[in-house]
Amino acid sequence: MKKDSIFKKLTMGVCYYPEHWDEALWDSDLRRMKEAGIELVRIGEFAWTIFEPEEGVFSFDFFDRFIEAARRHGLRVILGTPTATPPAWASHDYPEILNADISGTLYRHGARRHYNYNSVKYLQLTREIVTQLTRHYGHNPVVAGWQIDNELNCELSEFYSESDTAAFRLFLRKKYGSLDALNRAWGAVFWNQTYTSWDQVFVPRHTINHTINPHQMLDYYRFISESACSYAKVQSDILRANISPDQFITTNGMFPNLDNHRMTRESLDFYTYDSYPDFAFQLTEDPLNSDTLGDRKWSRNLSETRCICPHFGIMEQQSGSPGWNTRMEAPAPKPGQMTLWTMQSIAHGADYVSYFRWRTSTMGTEIYWHGILDYCGKENRRLREVRQITQKFDAIRDIAGAMYRASFAFVKDYDNVWDSQLDVWVNRVNKASEKGWFNASQLTHTPMDYLYLQDGTTLDELLRYPLLVYPHAAILTQPRAELLRQYVEAGGKLILGCRTGYKSITGQCCMDPMPGPARDICGAEVEDFTFVGPADEPVHIVWEGTVLDGAVFNDILSPLDGAEVLGVFDSNYYQGKPGLIRKKLGKGEAYYFGAAFDSQAAAVFLKRLGLTEAFSAWVDAPSGCELAMREKEGKRWLFALNYGAHSEEIVLKVPMQEAFSGKVCTGTLTLPAYGTAVFLVPQL
Repeated sequence: MKKDSIFKKLTMGVCYYPEHWDEALWDSDLRRMKEAGIELVRIGEFAWTIFEPEEGVFSFDFFDRFIEAARRHGLRVILGTPTATPPAWASHDYPEILNADISGTLYRHGARRHYNYNSVKYLQLTREIVTQLTRHYGHNPVVAGWQIDNELNCELSEFYSESDTAAFRLFLRKKYGSLDALNRAWGAVFWNQTYTSWDQVFVPRHTINHTINPHQMLDYYRFISESACSYAKVQSDILRANISPDQFITTNGMFPNLDNHRMTRESLDFYTYDSYPDFAFQLTEDPLNSDTLGDRKWSRNLSETRCICPHFGIMEQQSGSPGWNTRMEAPAPKPGQMTLWTMQSIAHGADYVSYFRWRTSTMGTEIYWHGILDYCGKENRRLREVRQITQKFDAIRDIAGAMYRASFAFVKDYDNVWDSQLDVWVNRVNKASEKGWFNASQLTHTPMDYLYLQDGTTLDELLRYPLLVYPHAAILTQPRAELLRQYVEAGGKLILGCRTGYKSITGQCCMDPMPGPARDICGAEVEDFTFVGPADEPVHIVWEGTVLDGAVFNDILSPLDGAEVLGVFDSNYYQGKPGLIRKKLGKGEAYYFGAAFDSQAAAVFLKRLGLTEAFSAWVDAPSGCELAMREKEGKRWLFALNYGAHSEEIVLKVPMQEAFSGKVCTGTLTLPAYGTAVFLVPQL
């Protein structure tokens, strides 16, 4: 269902809750939105009781009036299905719809997202409200599109209700067919966990020291994703049957235990992300943690969003300081940061940006989640900045549909993402290496894509990139290993890291020599392995005179026939043993690095493989600035983003028109604190 680009031009929106405000404010608010350049208004995602005040009784008068007001002011709406917050009558009358904690205690009415996806009753109530809404608004020309629910798997991404146990058993029966197969997959003979009846199988429950069977947990995470995807599809199927072809379908994310690629493929026209870079400055964060890119880290999230949907939207873009009355306190965005974060989203592929929210709520948990306007609704600096952003939008509106230009891809897959959540050994190296590669990408101006290996991934998709980095694929199936082999043989470069290829698809450790199916690709075999202990002296891998940190965990290697040793460990009991091996295979080559990757090690790989400074033909920029490029139909937009509190100088090597000012610039140019510039890049 996913379309190349749902928006024909760069488009601005805002989130609004007409039910929170006196109706007398609507016209003024809508007029000011229109004057500020806003075109779309998201509404309705938490308003179930207004649409259905009691079961089976539907009322549309309230939102009919608001939608008509939006039409008068030349605005359109995105209408949310209100299923993220079941009404009080449903929570009271049907407690089986409620989610539960791992001990089975129900989450009660009073917050949000307290339902479960598998309740037969909740599915019935969902189908009814979505059907009624689509029949009423499915051909209303003011309704541009629909948002399914709100932030699936937010708040909680684990479900322990009785309905979930029943659904989990069905999921497992379909997957394994028999208890014998289930017991083998879960290694149930360990600690005498063998099941002799399906009635004995539950979703995870409290155990001593929380030592839940890891193979059960891996299947449980897969089940949660299955449940969320299925729930989204229940709604999208109803929408498709009832709405105009001109209305789009989306939802907003990104949250754990959910195959967003599958959900987008099955249920959406395009995907949207909720971007809050100010979380980098939460007061609860450790201020001494200097190894961070701060708000620039959100480019990593945006890159992963782009992997799900190359032309995505931002349903909630930061406009004021975030926070509930219970957590997430953070400072207000400084002048210019709202623009910076907006351009950060656009640079990474967003064609639609919607600010959260128009007015700051005066009630409820989110009274400190500030929007464009403060409580009083008076003119302020954030509204003035929105108007300035609109002028910038006007200068680059035809960027919609342009592709982000990446130099390499960081490879992931859902099996390993979910496995790393329950395996602290894997999680430790994964976190270090993902951070290391992203930071190196940013600081060396080597733009990075994410690429998820899935059952339908093709060789052509891999060959779009001269380099793939797949650092710690503990679970590596034979079909995926074969695809990687074909990629290398066709001319690609592949980098693997420690802890690769030693688990089966069930999460059990294999008895083959490590790194399992990757051995013949990279020409390396693991003869020993260990964490780098806190009492150990620093361990390095020396690569042709360059000293790399052997971070976190070390695989001590032996070369296989046809492979060459490039680097050796310089200390610990394995001093002098291979730590970096390369094998040339067909037209390409594969590397096995016996450690996690910090940013310095990743940067060395990028430099030696000739990928750094992807924009050096046009511009030199300090590491404190992010550079990004989007291109389509021979036209290229080069973004320069300064995340710092001080000005930075960039050097343009060729004359280029700066899109916002219209001026042709060359030589040294100063970007002010939090400043942004977009250059139209000439053909060389």
